[in-house]
Amino acid sequence: MKITADTNVLIRAAIQDDAHQAREAAKVMLAANLVAVPIPVPCEFVWVLRRGYKKTVPGVSDAIRRLMNGVNLVMNRPAVEAGLSVLDAGGDFADGIIA
Repeated sequence: MKITADTNVLIRAAIQDDAHQAREAAKVMLAANLVAVPIPVPCEFVWVLRRGYKKTVPGVSDAIRRLMNGVNLVMNRPAVEAGLSVLDAGGDFADGIIA
């Protein structure tokens, strides 16, 4: 099975703030041969973690890096790495991806 993960799936799997939804998100992501993550999704993921959940920059960077290490996850890694570089330097993740 191949899926395209939206922000809600990634947030549920990462934050685990709702036990049922977190289990379902993890189950779907682990069962997939391939999890495609479109460019807007990591931008929204970072925004939700920073603004909604008040996570620190290091915490958000770590969450993105853990996602990137998923063996079945496919994303535009150079763009996400650029976003992480800007975020870690005190800038905006989405601006880094766009640049």
